[in-house]
Amino acid sequence: MKILLHTCCGPCTIYPLQKLRAGSHEVCGYFNNPNIHPYTEWRKRKDTLLGYARDNDFKVIVHEAYDLEGYLREVVHRESVRCQYCYTMRLRQAAKIARRGKFDAFSTTLLVSPFQKHDLIAEIGRAMGKEVGVPFYYEDFRPGYREATEISRSLSMYRQQYCGCIYSERDRYDKEFKTKTGGEPA
Repeated sequence: MKILLHTCCGPCTIYPLQKLRAGSHEVCGYFNNPNIHPYTEWRKRKDTLLGYARDNDFKVIVHEAYDLEGYLREVVHRESVRCQYCYTMRLRQAAKIARRGKFDAFSTTLLVSPFQKHDLIAEIGRAMGKEVGVPFYYEDFRPGYREATEISRSLSMYRQQYCGCIYSERDRYDKEFKTKTGGEPA
């Protein structure tokens, strides 16, 4: 199959790309992550992915617009369920690009992280596939997370410490916020 792989970053691309290629799939990446904040973080993730892609003969389509405002419009006043809106926004666009590029299916590297909401990603991926008319290719890539982490470290790849959104960055650093709210927005 010809699969469009939504990619959030270089390190998370390693295992899904290996696994899909081992299954004889033709894989093309798609970088579209308006949730990543600040812009310098978005740039680091994009540049790291493109470096890995260049070294591994992996074509990547890059959505160059940094649409932070679009992301914020989607999640404002929905902070407690922000991941649902974030996943939907990115996977819907990936499905549209997959349809336009005549891909057989689309998937996402988000399925490799044990820190993401795996079941929600799969559910939204299927829904976006149905909405747009391109099947969502589901595979649980989490078993390869540790291996990919080690590979990314051995390659000295930039590794981020939060999912990318401004809220997760706050959660990472603001211990007082976590203590007062249990990590949930007020």
